Amino acid sequence: MYNRPRVIPCLLLQEQGLVKTTKFKNPNYLGDPINAVRIFNEKGVDELCLLDIGAAKSSGSPDFDYLKNIASEAFMPLSYGGGITELNQIKELFAIGFEKVIINSAINKDDSLLKKAVEYAGSQSVVASIDAKRELFGKYSCFIDGGNTKIKVSPAKLAKHYEESGAGEIIINSIDNDGMMQGYDIDLIRQVTESVNIPVVACGGAGGVPDLKLALEKGGAHAVSAGSMFVYFGRKKAVLINVPEESELYREGVYCDE
Repeated sequence: MYNRPRVIPCLLLQEQGLVKTTKFKNPNYLGDPINAVRIFNEKGVDELCLLDIGAAKSSGSPDFDYLKNIASEAFMPLSYGGGITELNQIKELFAIGFEKVIINSAINKDDSLLKKAVEYAGSQSVVASIDAKRELFGKYSCFIDGGNTKIKVSPAKLAKHYEESGAGEIIINSIDNDGMMQGYDIDLIRQVTESVNIPVVACGGAGGVPDLKLALEKGGAHAVSAGSMFVYFGRKKAVLINVPEESELYREGVYCDE
C-alpha cells in the first residue's frame, strides 16, 4: 500500500447548491458549495472532487462562470465532472483552474472524446468514471446518465476499455452504497482494480476512517473518495464539514510510515 494514499472529499452540485444523494436519488440540499470549499481550505485537504449531478442527468453543459468562482476560492487541486460532452468544454475547465476532468456518460457514447481529452491534456489529467450496481446473482451492471441508463458491460471490462483508450485514472462508484455510510462495495472495487494497471479511486459508501482502510487494503484502491462522511456528523446526520485528522488516518492504518 502506498505510504500516503489520497483521501478525496467529493462534493455533489445541483443548481449551484451543495447536495448529497442516497443511492443516486433524493438529493438533500446542504448549503453553498463555496463555503464548503473554504472550510476544506482551512482543513488542509490535498484534493477536492466536484460532480455536478444536475448537469449529468439533464445533459446540460457545465456552469463555467460558477465553477470559475469555486476554483478561485480553492487552495487545493480540483477535479470536475458533470455535463462534459465535448473537447472545448474540457479546455475551458482547465483554463478556469481545474487540474482534472472526470467523464462518464459522454465517453461511453463517444469513444473519441476520451482520446481527444488525453491528447490535449495528458492521461494524468483525464479520469474515467464508472457507476455500477449489483444485480441478480451478484453480477454488476454499469449505468450512465446519472444512474438512469443501464449499459451492457461489466465494470471490469469497461475500466479496461477506458485504460486502453488512454484514461489515467478510474473512479468506481457504487450506486447501491452511495450515501448509505455503511462501507464501500469491496468486491466491486477489487474487480476493477484487478482488471487495470492505472490508479483506481473507490467511491460510494464510506462512513468512517476504517472504511477507507478496507477499500485500500482489501479492495486494492489507490485512493478513496467520499461525500457523506465529510459533510455529515453523528447519527442524525447534522450538516458539518469535517475531515479526519492526519493522526487518526495514521492510527487507523490509512497512512503508514513504511
